[in-house]
Amino acid sequence: MRQAYEFEKTYGELILRCSVCGFCQAVCPIYGLTRRPALNARGKMLLLQEVMRGEMGLDQDLVETLFQCTGCASCEVNCPSGVKVTEILREVRREMVNTGTCHPVFTGMNEILAGSNNIYGETDPPEYLEGRKVNEKAAYVYFAGCVGAYREEEHTEVTLKLLDRMGVDYTLIDEVCCTGVLEDVGYAVHGSKAETLVERVRATGAETLITGCPYCMRTFTSRNAYIGLSEAGVRVVHISQFLSTMTFDVQTDLVVTYHDPCDLGRHAGIYEEPRRTIGRIAPRFVEMEHHHAQSLCCGAGGGVRASHPAHSIGMARRRLEEAEAVGADVVLTDCNSCVHNLSNAKLRRQKLRITTVPAFILSLLEGEERA
Repeated sequence: MRQAYEFEKTYGELILRCSVCGFCQAVCPIYGLTRRPALNARGKMLLLQEVMRGEMGLDQDLVETLFQCTGCASCEVNCPSGVKVTEILREVRREMVNTGTCHPVFTGMNEILAGSNNIYGETDPPEYLEGRKVNEKAAYVYFAGCVGAYREEEHTEVTLKLLDRMGVDYTLIDEVCCTGVLEDVGYAVHGSKAETLVERVRATGAETLITGCPYCMRTFTSRNAYIGLSEAGVRVVHISQFLSTMTFDVQTDLVVTYHDPCDLGRHAGIYEEPRRTIGRIAPRFVEMEHHHAQSLCCGAGGGVRASHPAHSIGMARRRLEEAEAVGADVVLTDCNSCVHNLSNAKLRRQKLRITTVPAFILSLLEGEERA
């Protein structure tokens, strides 16, 4: 008798619950780009059903399919059967990794993080640390995350300038990667890094940790490795939540739209806070065709930007087409990964400005944008 895989014990019934209705196919960003049925949630559940029947193995032949998912959860939001696709794929990938089967890009990511404090293996500290409080006592800690520290440094710098202008009592810390992304690709959060990060935050005496990265926020609030933060009474908020309580005496007549990051929206339920902020500064705010829980993924999540860059850029371009369709001058978002991927995907003919909400606010306050 065939021995059951570990993922079957927890998720076997959920996988079989897939009714093959196709609702997920209609909203899957990778399927929307590639038109490959095996890449949407339904296709993945059908493949796993074949594995459960013993018709195929959970081996290298399935890497290209099962590791190609942004983790956007659009399929889950639209699944009438309640199949928890992201949880299932995380468990399946974990089992594949444990048996020596993984996409080489993610194997490399895990190896880099074993010897580095960030996913890029960068050794020089970010320039924005200069002249600012680091590892000092303060009411708040601001945490940029790997993308904000090493790929979107300018957006982190302007966010910090906005906090400075607002007179916020914050400190930075010597950051280490939260390593939460490793769980999505089959590995585990690095306990030693989590312990170091918790210790550094707690040493500041801060009551609130503000993150610039939605995924870091999710990791800090949902992973057992970071329970030390809540035990110390440290509240974790995203920068969009923090800014939604503020008032900015400035407005723009530009047409502004907003891209919901998957980690902030579908995964964390934060939709209205950024819109409250934008509504105060941009009376001509417009929604794209897909927004809130139905927002299109930018294509950067789940490691897809690293493993399948062409597909990642293709998904981002589909999103920018929606921004063009509503006549937007500015595309705002609250995720450095999103702003990075959307910016890389922008075509020369597209006049859209793509930036974060904090950066746009600061540009208005400093008179750099037409008001």
